[in-house]
Amino acid sequence: MKLTSLKSVLAIILISLVFTSACKKKEDKPGKGLNFFSLEDDRELGKQVAAEIESDSSEYDILDSASNVAAYGHIYRIRDSILNSGEVIHKDDFIWRIRIIENDSVLNAFCTPGGYIYVFTGLIKFLDAEYELAGVMAHEIAHADERHSTEAMTKAYGIEVIFGILLGTDQGAIAEVAKGLINLSYSRDNESEADMRSVEYLYPTAYDARGAAKFFEKMLALGANGGPQFLSTHPNPENRVEAINAHWEALGGKVGETYEARYQQFKNTLP
Repeated sequence: MKLTSLKSVLAIILISLVFTSACKKKEDKPGKGLNFFSLEDDRELGKQVAAEIESDSSEYDILDSASNVAAYGHIYRIRDSILNSGEVIHKDDFIWRIRIIENDSVLNAFCTPGGYIYVFTGLIKFLDAEYELAGVMAHEIAHADERHSTEAMTKAYGIEVIFGILLGTDQGAIAEVAKGLINLSYSRDNESEADMRSVEYLYPTAYDARGAAKFFEKMLALGANGGPQFLSTHPNPENRVEAINAHWEALGGKVGETYEARYQQFKNTLP
């Protein structure tokens, strides 16, 4: 087949993909932004990105779950509390696998499309109570659950890159995306939505639903710059604390558990 003919065929396929994905997106949740990826694409992309991350042990030193049973028991408990809240839209659609990355200098967590969750030991050790980590994890889960990652990728990457990713033919693009997802820049609306969803996920649980706000307060007290997307200047972290607390009050203002002692036990299990 001539190159021009091949390009024409690919263009037709891609146009069909765009319209199909756009229709699926409208059915998934009206009013969301353009997203070329279907739920199955999210799952497959997440799987590929997770493989890329976990093949790079020099950059991402994953704690083995089999030899760190106690640590993973704690973080599984937090994850499962969020997923079983009844508020996670794609609870049964995505894998929601979690891994701990051993790096005490990084205060971060992120979640790929399809629900592959990564939390750095630096973040775990920085926090003082379990509800704080639950708030951060709920925020990151919200980005995957609301499909912010693939929505942002639709905007951030060119058509050719997206097409290569969806076909699984461009390993270089997959590697680029794997690194980009860690510091993926979400929109103001995406960040605000993840903040609110964090409160909504935690509110039906035993946790105090203001965990993400407490995290912001701790980072603001340090005068920290950069770091996880939680510290995005759009919106301002101080405003995000106020918005989280206001949403918590609107839900009824239930004071939940913070679990400081149990969280210290979790930290003691880490290398």
